[in-house]
Amino acid sequence: MLDIKLIRENPELVKENIKKKFQDQKLVLVDEVIDLDKKNRAAITEVEGLRAERTKISKQIGVLMGQGKKEEAEAAKTQSSAIGERIALLEKEQEAFQAEIRQRMLVIPNIIDQSVPIGKDDSENVELMRFGEPIVPNFEIPYHTEIMESFNGIDLDSARRVSGNGFYYLVGDIARLHSSILSYARDFMINRGFTYYVPPFMIRGQVVEGVMSFAEMDAMMYKIEGEDLFLIGTSEHSMIGKFIDQIIPEENLPYTLTSYSPCFRKEKGAHGIEERGVYRIHQFEKQEMIVLCKPEDSMMWYDKLWKNTVDFFRSMDIPVRTLECCSGDLADLKVKSVDVEAWSPRQKKYFEVGSCSTLGDAQARRLKIRVNGKNGKKYFAHTLNNTVVATPRMLIAFLENNLQSDGTVRIPEALRPYMGGQEVLKPKK
Repeated sequence: MLDIKLIRENPELVKENIKKKFQDQKLVLVDEVIDLDKKNRAAITEVEGLRAERTKISKQIGVLMGQGKKEEAEAAKTQSSAIGERIALLEKEQEAFQAEIRQRMLVIPNIIDQSVPIGKDDSENVELMRFGEPIVPNFEIPYHTEIMESFNGIDLDSARRVSGNGFYYLVGDIARLHSSILSYARDFMINRGFTYYVPPFMIRGQVVEGVMSFAEMDAMMYKIEGEDLFLIGTSEHSMIGKFIDQIIPEENLPYTLTSYSPCFRKEKGAHGIEERGVYRIHQFEKQEMIVLCKPEDSMMWYDKLWKNTVDFFRSMDIPVRTLECCSGDLADLKVKSVDVEAWSPRQKKYFEVGSCSTLGDAQARRLKIRVNGKNGKKYFAHTLNNTVVATPRMLIAFLENNLQSDGTVRIPEALRPYMGGQEVLKPKK
């Protein structure tokens, strides 16, 4: 959510930003906010004037009563009562104006960074760098579920009977591999100085509104029927929510946190749910990294975060690239975002395995997360998040890049301690 002063003082900048995101239908919201803000401030000014007048009259009433001028005192009381009624009416109008302003402000997109490429959708995202040599082996790579099935490692049919499409049972070596990758990710981030958390997996609606846009919420979140609780789509939601309504001493910054959680997503929209695979599913597990910092440090942390993911994947011999999200592909709260994509030898292309974003003060402003500066001046913190690893999507990249011609899967050295020292997985069939 933007600072209303920015809309008030520089509406053309806000409108230009909306155009860069190809959301011209939202341009009218800027003018509506400005109009409502004028009415709200006019109501505030009138209330302040009326309160001063009522205070003056109250003093006069005492004087008049002391002078025995009862009729004049009663007339003053009537006037004071009318002023009170007017104040009450104006205060109700203020509440309505503020609610209308907030409703629109929550939909107006955040100001994107000047470095963000302009484009309509993800087809216009820009490749930045590649890490590792993408190799296509001289043997055929099966579809990822076929690799898993060769280890008796996945049961989609049972999952469909139990839960429907978009769910899975992982079994045996594949299930162990899944858990080992998450354990390695946890320790990888702890070794980089991040504090490990296991957060709540359900959050209240107030937190949901604070961490994401309405469009994202509708497409992603599962609501618990009859309760003000939502299943999280990523642990970023509950980790940022942890600081709601807090005033943080500046000397405590930055907070560098890494969190594990299951994640639940509707996956509504064009992509849909795969019947055969585990790339886009309703339930998965993820290790996340979250940073709260001073505004001047957010871009420095942004670069550190995505590099952590690159280093993690390269430690398991998986080639990756970074892809900068263009303006039209950025969620409304994001200032700048880069996807990390892993190489798929089977498809001979890269696919998304993580996303790093800085959101400026948008989440902090919505959730009232403030910092008490050394000079006593309070300001909103900046928030960032990034995926360390999401499984079982990571399993696709891992299995394809470590599959050998004889059907075995090589275990990279970094992961062997978590796999009981195994250097290779051997298929069951």
